[in-house]
Amino acid sequence: MIERILAGDPRVLARALTQVENRGPAARELLRALFPHSGRAWKVGVTGAPGAGKSSLVDRLAAELRRQGKTAGILAVDPSSPYSGGAILGDRIRMPGHASDPGVFIRSMATRGWLGGLARATADAALVLDAAGLDFVLIETVGVGQDEVEVVQLADVVVVVLMPGMGDDIQALKAGILEIADVFAINKADRDGADRLEQELKAMLELAHRPDGWRPPIIRTVATEGTGVAELLAAIRSCRFQGRATAAWRRRLEQMLRERLLEAAVRNEDLDAAAAEIAARRLDPYDFVDRLVERRGIDHLGIAVRSLEEALRFYRDTLGLPVAAIEEVPHAKVRVAMLPAGESRLELLEATAEDSPIARFLARRGPGLHHVALRVPDLPAAVERLKAAGVRLVSDQIERGAGGHRYIFVHPSSAGGVLVELVEEKP
Repeated sequence: MIERILAGDPRVLARALTQVENRGPAARELLRALFPHSGRAWKVGVTGAPGAGKSSLVDRLAAELRRQGKTAGILAVDPSSPYSGGAILGDRIRMPGHASDPGVFIRSMATRGWLGGLARATADAALVLDAAGLDFVLIETVGVGQDEVEVVQLADVVVVVLMPGMGDDIQALKAGILEIADVFAINKADRDGADRLEQELKAMLELAHRPDGWRPPIIRTVATEGTGVAELLAAIRSCRFQGRATAAWRRRLEQMLRERLLEAAVRNEDLDAAAAEIAARRLDPYDFVDRLVERRGIDHLGIAVRSLEEALRFYRDTLGLPVAAIEEVPHAKVRVAMLPAGESRLELLEATAEDSPIARFLARRGPGLHHVALRVPDLPAAVERLKAAGVRLVSDQIERGAGGHRYIFVHPSSAGGVLVELVEEKP
């Protein structure tokens, strides 16, 4: 499938985009495989108010690119119904001229409730089209108002489409969407008011200077006639911004982390049931959210070994796990090798003295799982709760272990026969 996507097979490309829209582990594996092949396409965001003619302008831009021998992918985002979740996806109807052109790939996407003018999967879909070898990816947002500016996180160049006759033209958009423009297109420029709109826009740009010093060009177009489209494409291609990709990926990483953390937080939660309990005032929403946020997973698994070097030949050399650190903890009489494994890690424990806890464990049971370490947000508070509940601790004192983390052990007699370590989550 990857090979056929890289070859630009439109049928496989369509199936890949469906996977990406539906999310899930299969989509993530697909994107991982395609990511090294991306980064070549020029991503152009086209945004603006409803009715400004964005679809017609994108259609004409694609035609101009084909005239110049370039290929284009079009991601056209339409709003979803708040009731049914469906969308008209009418951009294919408005772009019939490219239906039989193998050099243009059009994909309509519903926002599915996602805010900011894009769909949740738009960025990943753009990556797929990029990896498929298309020269340009044109991203048409839904009709936006004053602050739907997510496209700036994705596009190399942002075109803001305006039109005369919007009343108080510039105030209809305001700072949010004006500030993201790299190029302005005054579409339907054959209408009355185009001169006034351009003058207002120039006056606004005199007052608002971008930190990078870029002065967005203003291009007049009449998309239905193809007027000004070649000039608009030339203006788009003149845009070169140092450091934009790094800043965009910084914001994109934050978004990806929010999504994954939210998925992890609610994976085993019945939010509908919780909402009903909260609405009935039987559940405190603030406590519920705090409980989800403060839930911590496994910090590490402690494995007692007779020799770190011998154990590392398996875990590091055979399995390929990286070794983050090897250090000695004198008060515990142990050497520790820390090996990250996903969101957790393995800690290999080698005794440095015959009277150490690890040496006694090895004498009784031999090598194997020594303890399970769980993260907690506030270790002293957790210890107080355990003591109040009558839980038996190995020691009443909080210790400091490998890596500088604070910890305390719960005796196996209170933890179902397993030695449990509580580790304080680092800020």
